Order: sequence, then C-alpha cells, then structure tokens
Amino acid sequence: MANDNITNKQSLPAVTAADFEPVNINERESEVIKRESLTAWRDTWERLRRNKVAMTGLVALVVIIIASILGPYVAYWVHGYDYQTNDLMATNQKPSALHWFGTDDLGRDMFVRTWSGARISLIVGVAAALIDLLIGVIYGGIMGYFGGRVDTIMNKFSEVLYAIPYLLVTILLLVVFEPSLGTIILALTITGWINMSWIVRGEIMKLKSREYVLASRSMGAGTGRLLFRHLLPNASGPIIVTLTLSVPNAIFAESFLSFLGLGVQAPISSLGSMVENALTGWMYYPWRMLFPAVLISVIMLAFNLLGDGLRDALDPSLKNK
Repeated sequence: MANDNITNKQSLPAVTAADFEPVNINERESEVIKRESLTAWRDTWERLRRNKVAMTGLVALVVIIIASILGPYVAYWVHGYDYQTNDLMATNQKPSALHWFGTDDLGRDMFVRTWSGARISLIVGVAAALIDLLIGVIYGGIMGYFGGRVDTIMNKFSEVLYAIPYLLVTILLLVVFEPSLGTIILALTITGWINMSWIVRGEIMKLKSREYVLASRSMGAGTGRLLFRHLLPNASGPIIVTLTLSVPNAIFAESFLSFLGLGVQAPISSLGSMVENALTGWMYYPWRMLFPAVLISVIMLAFNLLGDGLRDALDPSLKNK
C-alpha cells in the first residue's frame, strides 16, 4: 500500500511557474467577464429590445400616442381646423392636401377627429385596464394569500360573476345610465377584473410557500409586507403581461359599444363611434371608415405584439408556447 502511494505521488505533474501565469483571453471575452450584473428589469428590457416584433409594437404605440396628442394641434396650426367645427360647404370630401383624411358628412376634418378619437379610445382602454389591475391585484392577492375558506368563497363569487355574459352586463348598465366616458369605463370594469384576479391568485399561491417568504414570515413580517414587498413584485411578470393585453380588449369592447350607439356621445367621439357614423355611406365615402378602422386594428395589434414580447422577456421559459 505504501508503495502504491509513493507511485501515485510520483506520477503527479510538477508545479511550475507557468501554471501561475494569467490565462490568455481575447478582448471580447474580457468585456463579457467584466460586464456588470443586470437588475431584473434591465435584463427584461435587454431581452425585450432583442425581440424585433415586440419592439415594432412598442414603436407603433409610441407613434400613435404622440400623434393622438399632437395631431389635432398640428392640423389646427396648419389649416385652422378644430375638433367639432362644421363646414357644410365641404362635406364628404376625399383626402387631399387641404383635408389629409378627408371630411365627414358635416364637413369636419377627419384627420383631427381620427386622432382625437384615438385619444379617447386610448384613455378608455388604459383607464379600464388600470382599474382592472387595481381590483384584480387586491382581490386575487387576498384569495391567494389566505387560501382556505376565504379563497373558496371569493373564488365562487368571481366564478358566478364571470358566468354572466360580459357584454350583456355592460349593455344593461349603459342602458340604465346615460352613456358617458366615465360610465363606459365603469361598465368595462364590472367583470373585467376577474381574469386579472385569477392570474394574481395563481401566482401568489405558487410563491407563498417559497423559502424567502417563509423566512420573512418567521422574522415577523406582516401580511401587507409579505404581499407588497415579496409576493406581488415576484408575480409582476404575468401581471404586466395581462395588463398589456387587457388594454386592446377594452378598446375593442368600447369600439363595439360605440358601434351599437352606446359609446361616448357627441360632441366627443371615439374611433368606434366614428366607424358607426361612417357605416351608412361607406360605399360612397370609404375614407370615413377606413382611417378609424385601420387605426383600431393597428392599436390592438401593437398591444398584442408588445404583450407577447413582454411575456417572453419576463419569462423566457414561455417562449414559443
């Protein structure tokens, strides 16, 4: 046995000064090694930025938002057109250098009204989605955190409410109350928060048994701290994705209600109400329907592209699923 140990020791290579020399690496590899660690949000942004489809949607949304804010002012500065001034001598004119999107049946400039309508549609969609976020996070957070009987009762209530046809509830509410911007936003959130609450519930139930949550609870952290400092921030990925995809759903619902005549009322208008107003003469004056309809489609597509990109960026394991 002793001879074997001696043999093994003698077979080991000798240590030389060359073994302590720095490893030769190229410049690119050294930059990667020296690169600072990224925060979770910066890492998400880097992945999102590499997603060309998602960035296309983001750029389109930024352009649309800027145009909806500045477009009416540009038309007023160039031609003196405002949102609601009628010109019965210039009704139903085709797009031209004087009226970039043409005019409607009252001679109002369609360029101004299209971008003003986009502003209203975006306000409705974003406001409804944010209210859904607020209610859904609170309701779903309580269900997921407490579980047990509390979760059973609250979940049954949301299931019963969800079983009621969404558009039926919305239409009934708008029939009972006078349609307005605030009423439409309220109607869209009657049951719109339920999907968000279920997303939050599932994420909280999955996270509340993690080691860092148990450690924080053992150190005396209360319910509020556990929810808002540990659970909800770590569930932010699915929440943000659901929020992003809720906006186009609300815009489509508002456009559909406006198409039925239950949307925002004159003198203001949304993209949906503009499509409804253009329906009667679309065969003769197609531009009156073309521009608002195309803009609705582009807004919804851009939000969906961005939502899909955020899903992949926040959770790469979901990519291509």
